Amino acid sequence: MEPEGSTKSKRKRKRVELEVSPEEHEHEHADAAVDRISNLPDSILCHILSFLPTKEAVATSILSSSWKPLWTLVPALDLDTQLSVSQSQCLDSNNRTQSVSFFTHIVSRVLALNKAPVLRDFCLTCHSRCDPLHLETWILTAIARDVQQLQLDICLDGFIKDEFYSGELFVLPQSFFSCKTVVILELWNGIAVDPPSSFEFPSLKDLRLVHVFFRNGDCVQRLLSGCPVLQDLKLCSDSRSGLIRFDIRVPTLKYLCLQFLTFEPSLPDYKLAICAPALECFHFDGDLRHVVFLEKLANLVEAGVWIHPFICTREAWTKGYQIGYGDRVFRLLKALNKAKSLTLYPGKKQCVDFGSIYPSRFKNLVRLNFTLQKSNWHVLQALLRVSPNLEVLVIDKLYSRTNQLCSMEPFDGPGYVSSQLTTFRFNQYKGSKYEVEFVKYILKEARVLKTATISVCDTALKESVIEELSKFPRSSTTCLLTVEVQH
Repeated sequence: MEPEGSTKSKRKRKRVELEVSPEEHEHEHADAAVDRISNLPDSILCHILSFLPTKEAVATSILSSSWKPLWTLVPALDLDTQLSVSQSQCLDSNNRTQSVSFFTHIVSRVLALNKAPVLRDFCLTCHSRCDPLHLETWILTAIARDVQQLQLDICLDGFIKDEFYSGELFVLPQSFFSCKTVVILELWNGIAVDPPSSFEFPSLKDLRLVHVFFRNGDCVQRLLSGCPVLQDLKLCSDSRSGLIRFDIRVPTLKYLCLQFLTFEPSLPDYKLAICAPALECFHFDGDLRHVVFLEKLANLVEAGVWIHPFICTREAWTKGYQIGYGDRVFRLLKALNKAKSLTLYPGKKQCVDFGSIYPSRFKNLVRLNFTLQKSNWHVLQALLRVSPNLEVLVIDKLYSRTNQLCSMEPFDGPGYVSSQLTTFRFNQYKGSKYEVEFVKYILKEARVLKTATISVCDTALKESVIEELSKFPRSSTTCLLTVEVQH
């Protein structure tokens, strides 16, 4: 029961609300309809518009007279002259030519009308038969206006077949390499890179080269030698690019991401030498061949390795290609032994293909994310043995049937689990023989374990797993064991 004073107070407030005049209600409604965005300073509005594609930024000019000139002051242009596959197929040659001419006119017009003091960001996507001379003009205009972030995605023959471009290439003009202001540079697809023997990008810190084409292997190092302050490098290539031998020598490099894909019938026997003593983060994804680090990675903090070996249908060629594949995997891992965090998917080659990780030790490693395949249990065992300070272990699984598993040594006796392990997670747990033995061993040997999480695929399995795990002995009396359903 409420106090009498409280009830009177409510009644009084209600009478006050009822006594509000219609004019006051109308005034409140008008306040709610105020266009607060348009009242912001032009500088803030231009900053907001810079996050939109240029086509959408231009569309705001119809909102009011005050908005009409704003898009011309935006220091960022995102221009897309792409004709999709479906659009290209629906147009005959004459209409396709007219469409490209229209896009060319629009891009040239937008560049001419832009009045921003500095063109901070310039993104150009051209997947159509534009005249290379127009492309050069647009790019050099951006450079002349002190561009800081430059992204070019060019495919002169239109769409990309099988996700990789194989048509006519757009060759970057030599004057392109005279840009003094660019900080982030991204080059994608059908662009040919052939830098001069002497040039410099004095401000470039972030370089991303995605499926571009090099005249030869020397072009890579020639390009990198002109980047004296480069910190981040992403290089994605495939065997059809013709790039089979090259060096990455950058003393200032901190982040390196490599992706190499192999397609039959191109030979995947590339050779890569890396000299980056300041490297803090290294990622590799794809088909591993001959990768050599010329200096120790004393500053390495994070490493991620995802191995996807090439599968060829020609038996004789495949046999020669697979020889020593496991040795290459372990050789790469040895070079990464200073990492504090390691994410690893070592591929799915047969057990006999793998070499040995000894005598390397991962004394700095505190976190390991490992993806299990049918043939790499022993790789996990080897890593656990040489990681004495591991604190977090996360297991993901890619196999489904237990009869796919290769044999592995049993987890027996101490030595596999770090005395520092506090967090353990096993995803896609199915309760197979090896999985049960492994989880049982972790719970038994991890003395300071705080959390153990087992993820299963359905509710029915969850109940049986809880019952089974509850019977396992645990060294850590404070460990919180959780079984969850992963949807």
